[in-house]
Amino acid sequence: MIASLGMYDRTETAPALDRFWAAIRDGLRARGGHAPEALTRGDAACWPAWQSPDLFFSQTCGLPFRSGLLQHVSIVGTPDSGVEGCGPGYYRSDFIARADDQRQTPGDFTGAAFAFNEGLSQSGWAAAVAWFVARGLDLRPCVESGSHRQSALSVLNGLADFAAIDAVTWSLLCKHEDWTQRLRVVGHTDPTPSLPYITARGDPDALFDAVTAAIKRIGPQDRATLRLKGLVRIPASTYLEQTIPAPPVLMDHPKQACPRQS
Repeated sequence: MIASLGMYDRTETAPALDRFWAAIRDGLRARGGHAPEALTRGDAACWPAWQSPDLFFSQTCGLPFRSGLLQHVSIVGTPDSGVEGCGPGYYRSDFIARADDQRQTPGDFTGAAFAFNEGLSQSGWAAAVAWFVARGLDLRPCVESGSHRQSALSVLNGLADFAAIDAVTWSLLCKHEDWTQRLRVVGHTDPTPSLPYITARGDPDALFDAVTAAIKRIGPQDRATLRLKGLVRIPASTYLEQTIPAPPVLMDHPKQACPRQS
């Protein structure tokens, strides 16, 4: 069986994630259940885990769930990260730009060079598309970065003008990476259901109870590190109400659109 928690896994959060998983695992075993000993990490923690029939527990993004995974997995629950401006279990993306960019709102970046992590990202692509489409504005992707961190660095280094970063990821970057001080938030996408915990082999109800208990058990420091306030039930139908955007088509931009190549 496979357990993974790769979405917010980084050096600074890894020990807390290990303790969180241990609390879930031990809680299940105490009830007579079975669970993997340790978390799967690295590239195998995401798509290979999500698509495996041996998936016991993981966290995915809303867009991969509604665009294909829903036929293979069940939602266990949705973590509440306490994102400002969002209800329990909801999150949004922060539009970020360079600190010295004179544009003030996301709308000011219509037609500008946009960096995104990947085309199957709710926070890095779909939420931004929905925000721009709702306002009749032009979103022009020019850099597919591979991660939220790399999208932010693409903006910092002048390869793009702005990006949409998962608000939880952005808070982690700001806490642990000094270079984020040279970037700033210029706006936010509209809230959508946050990244759900999923399973292909486990009992969703038993896992919901074990995760809820584990969040309480790990203590305030680990909860703060992992931005975990609790676990809520958001039905799959609510995720499916969100639109699936067209895949991004990378646009060529004139040199002056990306002036800084540091």
